[in-house]
Amino acid sequence: MLDLLIDEISEAAYEAIEQAAGEAAKAAVLSMLEREAVALREAALQQAEVTRWRMDAQNNFEAIQTAKSNGRKNTLLAALLGILGGLVLGISGSLILGGR
Repeated sequence: MLDLLIDEISEAAYEAIEQAAGEAAKAAVLSMLEREAVALREAALQQAEVTRWRMDAQNNFEAIQTAKSNGRKNTLLAALLGILGGLVLGISGSLILGGR
């Protein structure tokens, strides 16, 4: 009778130990999954930040290229207007002085 009681208690103890080990394994897996999810969220945030910086750099590059192009156009236009203005003044001066 005592042996039967000891066997039942031992069997219950083994079952409890197995159940506790299973619960511990589940907890370890869930903890690992949670850490992985946090790492993935962090990686996604970093990727979004990289994309934002890349877009800012591209926009700045395009703005610089546009400014350079506009600067060249403005310089060419100013030179052309200067030459034309000088010609007009020179011809007008010649006509005025030649008419005396």
